[in-house]
Amino acid sequence: MSSAVDADTKQVKNELHAKLKYEQLSEYIISLIESDQLHIGDQIPSLKQLQLQLRMSKETLLKGLNHLVEKGIIESIYRKGYFVRKKAIDHNFRIFLLLDKMNIMREQLYRSLFDHLKERADIDIYFHHHNYQVFEKLIRENLGKYTHYVIATFLKEDVTPLLNQIPDKKRIIIDLHEKGLTGNYNSIYQDFGYDIYHSLLALNHELSKYKRLILVAHPEAVHARLVIDGFLRYCTETQFPYLIQSEIDEKNFRKGNAYVTFSRYNTDDVALIKLARKKKLTLGKEVGLISYNDTDVKEILEGGITVISTDFEAMGRSVAEVVLGDQIVVKRNPTKLIKRKSL
Repeated sequence: MSSAVDADTKQVKNELHAKLKYEQLSEYIISLIESDQLHIGDQIPSLKQLQLQLRMSKETLLKGLNHLVEKGIIESIYRKGYFVRKKAIDHNFRIFLLLDKMNIMREQLYRSLFDHLKERADIDIYFHHHNYQVFEKLIRENLGKYTHYVIATFLKEDVTPLLNQIPDKKRIIIDLHEKGLTGNYNSIYQDFGYDIYHSLLALNHELSKYKRLILVAHPEAVHARLVIDGFLRYCTETQFPYLIQSEIDEKNFRKGNAYVTFSRYNTDDVALIKLARKKKLTLGKEVGLISYNDTDVKEILEGGITVISTDFEAMGRSVAEVVLGDQIVVKRNPTKLIKRKSL
């Protein structure tokens, strides 16, 4: 490298003397990029060159280089070395956001996260669509490339071995509380059993006009068991007649039934409304309906559907606080109960 670069090396080393050694390396590389001595696509000096110039151990140098890889500033190419990936280095964090799918609730989460971090972080969003092979591929291909990994699971397979490959303090598990993970990691989760139990308690007055409470629980839903547990707790404690079924059954659809649904695409809500119309029963008077997760359609459909809805904006805000803070957070995400005409 030129004598000018050597002079810059001495100056940077003096200015960053008080910093951790791997941070010194990071800021040294950044200074070369900012001063246009390194450009996008240029190769970073080899480990041997950096050891001679900065008098750091190989382990410290690798830690500093990996720190820059996580921020997306440089990239590692197998058997070739490290190369400059981008010029803009104003963001402190680089976030891997892996969701199961995109819908209105996931969009609320993403928008909230983006709004709170847009000046501080780059966010790359991926989807696994409940497919383990896709989930595994995305995790493995992106290990070591981000400062934080924000992940919603909802897969039938055991994903803990994969999640444990991510350094614990960089893990932020959202929505479903995954158990059995190693280390101290962050989790902002829905407590499905708690939410349905306390929501039904809050609806005691509205439910009193119905004779039977029916939970429509699809067995393939990963969180079905958690919802069922909370539902059974409520019905047992209040001695409310109940039924649990996997789909809408016209044979037992009658006046006096109140339904709780949480189907992925709201198909059960539509089926119940069609049956009510067919049998000339009024929703909210002769037949009740409580649905999971609010949408604009549920606000206006049949005069409004009563919903138990987790606050996804709050979830996004909590994730942002974890990224910006330095404490491990494990907490239940707040849930809203919105009463409307369907009950």
